[in-house]
Amino acid sequence: MGKLDGKVALITGAGSGIGKETAKLFAAEGAKVVCAARTMSDTSETKTGTIIHYNYEIKTKQNYHRSLGETVSEIQKAGGSAIGIQTDITDPDNLDYLIFHTKRIFGPVDILINNAALSYFINVREFPVNWWKECFETNIHAPFMLCQKVLPTMIEKHSGVIINLTSGAAIGPGRGPYKDSPAAGINTMYGTTKAAIERFTQGLAEEVYKYGISVSCIAPSNPIATSGAIYHGVPDRIPQSESIDLLVKAILILATEPLDKITGRVTYSQVLLKEHGMLDTVSGFGTNGKSSKYSC
Repeated sequence: MGKLDGKVALITGAGSGIGKETAKLFAAEGAKVVCAARTMSDTSETKTGTIIHYNYEIKTKQNYHRSLGETVSEIQKAGGSAIGIQTDITDPDNLDYLIFHTKRIFGPVDILINNAALSYFINVREFPVNWWKECFETNIHAPFMLCQKVLPTMIEKHSGVIINLTSGAAIGPGRGPYKDSPAAGINTMYGTTKAAIERFTQGLAEEVYKYGISVSCIAPSNPIATSGAIYHGVPDRIPQSESIDLLVKAILILATEPLDKITGRVTYSQVLLKEHGMLDTVSGFGTNGKSSKYSC
């Protein structure tokens, strides 16, 4: 018996990195996983009918390796249940398409993982306005819209789980004066969106608590060397990193713990794993005195 048997889990940004590994773990725990992402790539090894293309071309915003078909294929080869649906999460029509096919094939969403994110590490003074807006659409507006679309059936069933991904970038530098830093300011946009998603998490958690729906938020305690992070050179600026397995195990805890234990939590991977006896030695955000205003 898996911890998620019979549950329908919708995961955005499932073509690579955290989303991909979360999808694989959830499928291994018995969930029927809907993998949503922009990039299709090779789908020849997936079972017929389990990859659904949108009806017009969705352009990739950043060129690093991602493949929705690869994620679905790996899950199916391991004996899990998954479909992939090509989605631009910033487009409301795309989201309607995503939810429609999710219900048609697997049923209503029990677990929503808002993982997809977009960032450009540029100083505010040089940031193109259209790129700034795209990041907010992906990191803030899309999770809001997806929550709206899954909440009606969760409220009807009086159960559901929403997990938002955040980042240590939400922790601001505090007041000045500031030491010289070659990386100063390049995280401002991303950190701003992640601080917003943390506040959104707790506000929504309070709103839907009476309906038995948990809403929580989690970040890795240390940066993870995903393809996206490598693309932006994050490991070069912050050499200490952690295994992606730690974060996805922590996400599973948030998806399976009772409502009163986890709703409204904004936390970090190693903090949660230590609480549950899965780690003895910890490091990074939440363990070193640094945490965001909303962490708990």
